[in-house]
Amino acid sequence: MTRPDAPARSDSFRPVLGATVLLFFALLAIAALKSNRDLQAARSHERLLKEKIAATRAESERLQVRIDRLRHDPGMLEKLAREDLGLVRPRDVVIELPDPKAPPAPPVMPAVPPPPAARAVPAANPHSPGG
Repeated sequence: MTRPDAPARSDSFRPVLGATVLLFFALLAIAALKSNRDLQAARSHERLLKEKIAATRAESERLQVRIDRLRHDPGMLEKLAREDLGLVRPRDVVIELPDPKAPPAPPVMPAVPPPPAARAVPAANPHSPGG
């Protein structure tokens, strides 16, 4: 039995509530997907940074070993001075080889003086007045 003075129950609120809940869950799903994608990108970036850190540490250790050798190994210093700076000792013989990457130079003809030409003495012309 319904009471005549009771307000009529309105069912128009259910579709609005259903649409609101559906919209809320859709937004929640979109946020979850974006968060998941951002998390994967952050993990990938972290992996890349860890690789760079490892490479930098390896390079740093290599350079530290080289610094120690340069400080304590006179042979290494001499080798670098000879190879990188082109330094030589006073009695060393220096042989310079052509650069293998340079184009070959055109052949140079040796400067040889021409053979002496036989001087042609004008033959006496029997018909000339002086002869």
